Amino acid sequence: MNNQLPATSEFNRRSLLKSSTCGIGYLAFAGLCQEARAQQSSNPLAPKAPHHTPRAKNIIFCHMRGGPSHMETFEYKPELNKRNGEKSKLKNRFLTGTKWSWRQRGHSGLWVSDLIPHMAKQADEICVLSGMHTDIANHTPAMLHLHTGNFVLARPSMGAWIMYGLGTENQNLPGFVSMCPPVINGGAANYGTAFLPAVYQGTALGSIKINIKDAQVGNIKNPRLNLAQQRRQLNLIQSLNQDLAQRDPETSQVDGVIKSYELAYRMQSEMPSVMDLSKETADTLESYGIGEKKPSDSFGRQCLLARRMVESGVRYIEVCDEFWDQHKALKKGHEARAAATDQPVGALIADLKQRGLLEDTLILWGGEFGRTPDTGKKDLDGRDHNANGYTMFLAGGGVKGGFKYGATDDLGYKAVEGRVHLHDLHATILHILGLDHTRLTYQYAGRDFRLTDVHGRVVEEVLA
Repeated sequence: MNNQLPATSEFNRRSLLKSSTCGIGYLAFAGLCQEARAQQSSNPLAPKAPHHTPRAKNIIFCHMRGGPSHMETFEYKPELNKRNGEKSKLKNRFLTGTKWSWRQRGHSGLWVSDLIPHMAKQADEICVLSGMHTDIANHTPAMLHLHTGNFVLARPSMGAWIMYGLGTENQNLPGFVSMCPPVINGGAANYGTAFLPAVYQGTALGSIKINIKDAQVGNIKNPRLNLAQQRRQLNLIQSLNQDLAQRDPETSQVDGVIKSYELAYRMQSEMPSVMDLSKETADTLESYGIGEKKPSDSFGRQCLLARRMVESGVRYIEVCDEFWDQHKALKKGHEARAAATDQPVGALIADLKQRGLLEDTLILWGGEFGRTPDTGKKDLDGRDHNANGYTMFLAGGGVKGGFKYGATDDLGYKAVEGRVHLHDLHATILHILGLDHTRLTYQYAGRDFRLTDVHGRVVEEVLA
């Protein structure tokens, strides 16, 4: 294009501005191209400096899908027990006392129900958040809110934000792993990236319907080609992908595919050994409740794999159990879920501590909301959804052990002390990992987004 003024044209301010705007546009475009090339040449998964000194380097989220009852786990409600069977403040509903005995545990005297005796043994390591509350009491939006900070619009998951902010230590393994995620209630959005680059998405292993022992990484070995031959084949494929990426630099999915192919190639050398539990001692397998006929076998394998992944440098691991959603048959249902998860979680805390890993690892336990202190069932054996007050807990990672922060009212309807919203929880988790939630931003559609949106405070009271 010839941007010179014609010799016969009149040289005035209007003609000068008209011709020079093209040059300004070229300068801006060149700058953007240079930035894009720099981003493509760097490794987005490389470890990044935190905003401040972290208290923990890794996080394991023990996701109890469906909503465990705080009145049956960590919120002792003697007043509710006294009023068992009375009519509640809502029409045709009855107050329902706990089905289990309670004791004060450890040196701290933390109240924990007999429903979860193995976690109770770790009471001095646990920081109970009894003032949790969220915005909605339906499973799918509540799960999306828990995982992404938003239940209305597509947003990056917490794991994706952490990967974006910190990268990962081990380049031969995924930095973000979601084990046995549910295929409903948001599905892949719970470990997705939304508008963040696709490279930060979580790697799903198995599904909630598959025992994790049968959920090995598919096609991890090539039966026909050795590594050298695979490298030649991959180089050809990647050259085509790179060509497409250069022609469409605005689409992060292509770059994500390129990075995922390279990661899959590198994973062949390390992932099978991480997933192989055969070298673990019989005592270790027993401590996690792993055994063919044990109800804790699948979740125990998830928790043991989580420990092995932490040892191998994986940044964010989520393990998932379902389904704590007992509108009826509360006693039977919660007993089944506790039988599946209590021993593995207790073993995970103890194992990490014994190996010196707990101080660098933050454990988060809980579901998308809690349950009501009343029921419409006349047999008083059920609880419904409660977003106004519930319990989650943290352990390790520089939080206070044997500590309870916040409370619901005497009956358990609503958080009234030490209230912690999900935005506050997210801000606190990021802070523990060395990230300032107000600075961890990504520009999209003309504005800066963050995990906590425009909300959230770090709950300093729970930090050791």
